[in-house]
Amino acid sequence: MRHPLLVGALTFVAGTAGAQDLLFPPGEDARFTWESFDTFAADHDLSGQSVTISGPWTAEDEVTFRRMFEYFEAATGARVNYSGSDSFEQQIVIDTSAGSPPDIAVFPQPGLARGMAAQGRLAPLPDDTGDWLRANYAAGESWVDLVTFPGPDGREAVFGMPYKIDVKSLVFYSPENFAAMGYEVPGTMEDLKSLTERIVSDGGVPWCIGLGAGATTGWPATDWVEDLMLRLHPPEVYDQWVAHEIPFDDPRVVEAIEEFGWFAKTDAFVDGGAGGVGWIDHRDSPTGLFSIPPRCFLMHQASFIGSFFPPDTEFGSDVDFFYMPPYASHPDLGRPVLGAGTTFAITRDTPTAQAFVHFLRTPIAHEVWMAQTGLLSPLTTANLDAYGDPTLRGMGEILVNADTFRFDASDLMPGAIGAAAFWTGMIDFVAGDSAEDAANMIERTWVSLARTGGLDTEGEAE
Repeated sequence: MRHPLLVGALTFVAGTAGAQDLLFPPGEDARFTWESFDTFAADHDLSGQSVTISGPWTAEDEVTFRRMFEYFEAATGARVNYSGSDSFEQQIVIDTSAGSPPDIAVFPQPGLARGMAAQGRLAPLPDDTGDWLRANYAAGESWVDLVTFPGPDGREAVFGMPYKIDVKSLVFYSPENFAAMGYEVPGTMEDLKSLTERIVSDGGVPWCIGLGAGATTGWPATDWVEDLMLRLHPPEVYDQWVAHEIPFDDPRVVEAIEEFGWFAKTDAFVDGGAGGVGWIDHRDSPTGLFSIPPRCFLMHQASFIGSFFPPDTEFGSDVDFFYMPPYASHPDLGRPVLGAGTTFAITRDTPTAQAFVHFLRTPIAHEVWMAQTGLLSPLTTANLDAYGDPTLRGMGEILVNADTFRFDASDLMPGAIGAAAFWTGMIDFVAGDSAEDAANMIERTWVSLARTGGLDTEGEAE
C-alpha cells in the first residue's frame, strides 16, 4: 500500500526520479523502512535545486548508487548530478584547487579528507553528527574518531559521514569439507590455532595464504597484522601505531607480526609451504578451498574476495565465512572489526548538500543499496532483512555486532609506509627476516623519510 504522504510529496517532482522510476516501489516491500523515507520527504522540499557529487564509484557501483540517490530525488524534488572516476583522489584535489569543487565528495580513504579539512576545503557537518553516529552506528565512537579532523583553525569537528563499508575480519572455509572432517567454526583465536594444528594432524593443510598482488605484493599480510593488532592490544594502541606515536618496531607491533608468522611461516600450515606465501597471488589462493581434495581449509580475506571464487560458487554451500575470532585471553578487547569504506564530505556548502548528507541518516538510504549488492552498513536502525542475500547479511551482522571498528591501518599511514615499506617488510618477513628485523626496517624508513621530508603527501591536499 502506498503511503498518502509519499504520493503527495512526489506529485511536484519534475526532471528528477519519480516514484514510478524507483527500483523498489515505495510502500510495497516490508524489508524497507518506508517511514524514514516519508518523514524525510515531508521535511525537505528542494524542488528545482540540485547537488553535484563526485566519488570513486564507476561501473556497477555507480549504477547502484544512482538507484539509491533516486530516492533522494523523489523525496525532495532535487536533482543529483554524480560523476564517478577511477582517479577520484587526483581529480578532487585538482577541482578544489581550481575553485570548482563538487558540492559533495565521496572519499575512499579518510586521510585525503583529513588533509582537505585542515586546509579549509571541507565544511564541518552539523554539531549533532558525532552524537548521531554514536547513537546509530555500531561501535559508534570508532566512526566519530575516524571522521573527526582538525579544521584550518586547529579546532576539531566532524567532517564526514561514513557510508558503504567493507569488512576485512573474515575467514573463508568450505562447509562441506568442514562437515566431512568433523571441524567446527572456532569461537576464539585459541580455538582457531587448535583447529590449525588439528588439520595438520589429520593430514591436511590448514591455510591458503597468498601475498602476491603484482605491484602491490605484500598488502594481504598487512590485513593479517592489523586484524591481530586489534585482537592483541587496545584500539588506542592501534591508533598510536597508525599515527606513528609509537614506533613501528614497538614490541606490541612486533608481537602481532610474530603472530601472523605463526600461521604463515610454518610449512605444514600453508598451501605451497611457507616459501610460497610471498609469491602466490592472492587472487589465485582461493582455488585451494575448492580443489578436490582441498589444498587448504581456511583463508583470511576481505569481503571482496568472492570476486575471485570459481564461477557459480554458492555461498553457504560451496563456501562460507566466519568472523576472525578474538582471543579468549583478551576478553576486554571485545569483538573488533577491521575494514574500509567511503566517507561523504561537503566540499561546497549548500542547503541541498546538507540535505543529502542528512538523507544518509535514514534507513532507506542504506537499505536500498543493501538490497542490491556491494554495501555493508553499520547503521543499527537499518533492517538486516534488506540485504540482498544471506552472505551480505552475515557480513552485515558482523559489522553491527562490532565493539570496535578500525579502518585499514596501511591506508591511513603515509603512502611511503602503508603502501610501500609495510608491504616490503612483510615480504621480507615471510621470506626469512625476523618480525623484529622487518619492523625495524619499516621504522627506519619512516623516521628517515620524515626527517628528509620524503613522506608522500597522500592524505593532504596540495
